[in-house]
Amino acid sequence: MTCRCTERPFGACSASAGAFDIARRSVSLGGMETVMAKIRPRGRPLWRPWLLILAGLALCWVVFSLSFTAFKSAELTRAMARTRLYQAVLSEALDRFQHLPFVLAEDPALRAAVAGQPAGDLNARLAEYARRAGVDALYVMDRTGLTVAASNYDQPLTFLGQSYGFRPYFKAAMEGRQGEFFAIGATTARPGYFIAAGVPGPGGRGIQGVVALKIDLGALTGVWDTPGEKVFVANADGVIVLASDPALRYRTLAPLSPARRAAVDVARQFAGEPLAPLDWRPGRNSEVRLNGIRFLEVTTPLPRLGWSLYFLTDIAPIRQRALLTALAMAALLGGAYAGYLLIRARRVRQALRVSQADRVALRSINRRLEREIEERRRAERRLARTQSELDRASRLAALGRLAASVTHELGQPISAMRTYLTAEEIGAESGDRMLLARLGGLIARMENITRQLRFFATDGGTPAKPVEMKKVIEGALGLVRHDLDAAGITPQITTPEAPVIVTGDRLRLEQVLVNLLRNAQQALAETGATELKITLETEGDQAILSVRDRGAGFGARSIEELSEPFHTSRPSGEGMGLGLAISAAIMEDHGGTLRASSRAGGGARFDMILPLTEEAPK
Repeated sequence: MTCRCTERPFGACSASAGAFDIARRSVSLGGMETVMAKIRPRGRPLWRPWLLILAGLALCWVVFSLSFTAFKSAELTRAMARTRLYQAVLSEALDRFQHLPFVLAEDPALRAAVAGQPAGDLNARLAEYARRAGVDALYVMDRTGLTVAASNYDQPLTFLGQSYGFRPYFKAAMEGRQGEFFAIGATTARPGYFIAAGVPGPGGRGIQGVVALKIDLGALTGVWDTPGEKVFVANADGVIVLASDPALRYRTLAPLSPARRAAVDVARQFAGEPLAPLDWRPGRNSEVRLNGIRFLEVTTPLPRLGWSLYFLTDIAPIRQRALLTALAMAALLGGAYAGYLLIRARRVRQALRVSQADRVALRSINRRLEREIEERRRAERRLARTQSELDRASRLAALGRLAASVTHELGQPISAMRTYLTAEEIGAESGDRMLLARLGGLIARMENITRQLRFFATDGGTPAKPVEMKKVIEGALGLVRHDLDAAGITPQITTPEAPVIVTGDRLRLEQVLVNLLRNAQQALAETGATELKITLETEGDQAILSVRDRGAGFGARSIEELSEPFHTSRPSGEGMGLGLAISAAIMEDHGGTLRASSRAGGGARFDMILPLTEEAPK
């Protein structure tokens, strides 16, 4: 036979198709190389775009660094200005009442009170003075520190009758100096700034008492609360006495020494506060870390009491502004690069338009080549199928003729043997009849074998009639019982009590079941197993006769592949591969199907599925 397209033998089509494939690729690649040569100028390195990207990233980093430095410098300038403002406001608040204790110390009624005379209306006068001056409290103490008059005399937490001789401001005033001290009130437990002055004795001789006032600085720290900023004042020991953030109040910038902690406890300055140290880590370039957050720090001293005012501003907004500047530069560079790509894309489109005619021609040639190659491949597949079908048909025809010849030649001798045995049984004695019965069974098996050959040799034109499937099982087991017993296999049979009736030819159905049982027997012999189950059941309007074994199974092969004529996995001489092919054909003639599946754990299952009928067998 020859190929229609080239009038050459079909064996040469495959090589021709390979040659066309190579030619098609060569033409396609040649065309694409031409297009790419027009698009990409000769000598331009492919790494240049990456170099431009790296240069752009480096430039953005430089812009970010310079912007960060500039924004940081501007923020430091602003922070210094705000620090000076806060310093001035705090100093003014502390200086405003410096003169008041000295003025009050000249009051005759106050001097009389510290001398031990009755206070009279001094408490009320002190209350009016405190209200007019805007201080938290005014009070007078004698030489021992006992309060003899106070502006809060009528309040539950009054200073009246309390002794404050342990306070440093009282001791300084008794020594003739001005006393100043920040502490948490021993009576009210409220923080305040204390200013004290000595009350002279008669004739200005000596100090016979102390007049003091308390200022509440809480309102002052309220105006310091600005998002992103922290303002606080620390004393000489590093203890934060005023803070915009209440969480920082009475914390230390560094742990206190045991001696200083003991002195603070003796003065009862912080009313038992733990004075725990902060996570405070000074850095370089005016930076500091507070609780893990970076801040810009500006510090200015407050001469009074050795205090220092700290102003912290968060670096995160500075970094964000610098990042936005770098992103703006990146956007500018990206726009420039996009413009460059746009110009280059126009060049590419021009080159593509020039090569459009070449690509159209290439596609036309490719399509013609593909159609011819596909036509050759289809012709090869049709030839292979035709040759395979012809080979199987020839072998089946030869086998059919052989089966018809064997059936014809064996039919007459077997009939004669049956006649002779019948004649011998008439006159045989009881001892010989058993032997004759065995010989009769062997002759019946031979007749069944020739009957199967007759079914294969003919086209199966026997009329269908109702068949009881239990009878089919009994008949098939009668034919293979001897072989199963010899292999030590005892089938487990499960059938319903009610009759299961189908329409067909009982002998042909027995032939299918016998073939399945023999296949199962041979599969069990390969593994040494003996488990064989025969199950008859109904499902809807169908009867299902199943044969299950624990043999080697058939792997991933399908029933269509197993049913191919002459398809066998047995060694040469042990099988022809026709059993399942004949069985599938018989099931199809009966309007049923033969189903096969591998079982979990090994083995196989074959199902004979037939339509049920309500007609009773005759």
